[in-house]
Amino acid sequence: MNLRRDVFQAIADPTRRAILLLVATQAMTAGAIAANFDTARPTVSKHLQILTECELLAQEQSGREIFYSINLEKMKEIADFIEPFRQIWDERFNKLEAILKQYQAKNNT
Repeated sequence: MNLRRDVFQAIADPTRRAILLLVATQAMTAGAIAANFDTARPTVSKHLQILTECELLAQEQSGREIFYSINLEKMKEIADFIEPFRQIWDERFNKLEAILKQYQAKNNT
């Protein structure tokens, strides 16, 4: 049974975020990915399965090995979703910075 997984649940896990960072620059095999963690290989395989099911990772077979790479299109969807929130916080921090500068200028006179 192929469960449809939520992307944000997938990236909520720190190990899965670490896996995404690992494969962000180069495709890697499950064994190479697992070598970077102090957990059992089946645990890493489960994380890879979840990331693949929600399409954050793509699989490509080369001979007997399967290489995992980041799916940039799916990552862009996440970035596009998060962008409005980033803009809101940027605006709030800019307003706070302006208020602090006014406060400092008033106290320095």
